[in-house]
Amino acid sequence: MKKRWLILFIFILSIAGILAGCGNDDTTNAGDDGSEEVTLKIGLNGSGVPIWEFVKEKAAEEGINLELVEFSDYVRPNMALADGDIDLNAFQTVSYFDSFIEERNLDLAPIATTLIAPMGFYSEKIKDISDVPDGAKIALPQEATNMGRALLLAEKAGLITLEEGFDGNGDLSSIVENPKNIEFVPMVAAQTPRVLPDVTASIINNGVAVEAGFVPVEDAIFIEDDTATPYINIIAARADEVDKEVFQKLVEIYQTEEVAAHIKEVFNDSLIPTFVPLDQIGW
Repeated sequence: MKKRWLILFIFILSIAGILAGCGNDDTTNAGDDGSEEVTLKIGLNGSGVPIWEFVKEKAAEEGINLELVEFSDYVRPNMALADGDIDLNAFQTVSYFDSFIEERNLDLAPIATTLIAPMGFYSEKIKDISDVPDGAKIALPQEATNMGRALLLAEKAGLITLEEGFDGNGDLSSIVENPKNIEFVPMVAAQTPRVLPDVTASIINNGVAVEAGFVPVEDAIFIEDDTATPYINIIAARADEVDKEVFQKLVEIYQTEEVAAHIKEVFNDSLIPTFVPLDQIGW
C-alpha cells in the first residue's frame, strides 16, 4: 500500500513539473558561454524589416535575440503590444501613436526615436521654394493626416500661415494667411507625383516619392527635417516597462552611427535617422 502511494506521489510530481514547464513564458535563456540571453518580440510593418534585420545581428552580439513579427496594418501592432503578445513595436510616427493610444485608451509609451520619412515639395518648374510665384498651383495629398502634415510643411516653407495651435489635424480652412494666393489642389496621395507637369509644385509623401523614382533628400526643393517632431518614428513599449534594462540596451544598439549608416544605405538616403530625446517629441 505504501509503495502504491509512493508511485502515485512521484507521478503527481512529474505531471506538476511538466505543467510548470509548459506554463513558463520566461524569455531568458542561458547562452553557450553561461551568460543570459533574452528574446524580445518586435512588431513591425514590411518597410521596417530591413533595418531591424541589421539591428537583430547587432543585438545578438549583446545577448539579445530579436524575433521580428511583421504586421500588414497599422492597428494590430499597438493592440498586440497592449495585449502582451509582443514586447515592443517600431512602425509609427509619434503623431499617429499619440492619437491611437488616446482613442483606444492604451497604456503605452515611446522608449526611443528612430527615423523620419520626410515629406517634401517637388517641382518640374522651379528649383527652390523661394521661387514659388504668385498664383501658383500646388498639389497636396487629400487624406486628413497627410493634408495637415503638408500644410505644416507649407507653413515652414514660408508660403502660408495656419491658425494658432494647428496640430496637423485640419484642412485648407486652417489657412489664415496666403499672401501669394496659392491655389492648393487636394488629391489622392498616389496621384501627387503624376500631376507635376500640370502644377507649380507638388507636396509628396516619402513613400510615394520613392515609388515615383525620387531620392527625397536630393530631389525635393524643400523637405522636412528632424524638426518635424510629430512625424518622427518611435519604438513603443507598455508604459510600465519603458525603463527595463534590456529595452534601454536595445535603444543604445539602435541609436548608433552604424545603424544610421545602414538606414541611409539601404533606403538610398530616403529616410533620415533621427535620434532625439523623448522630451523633444512631447514625452
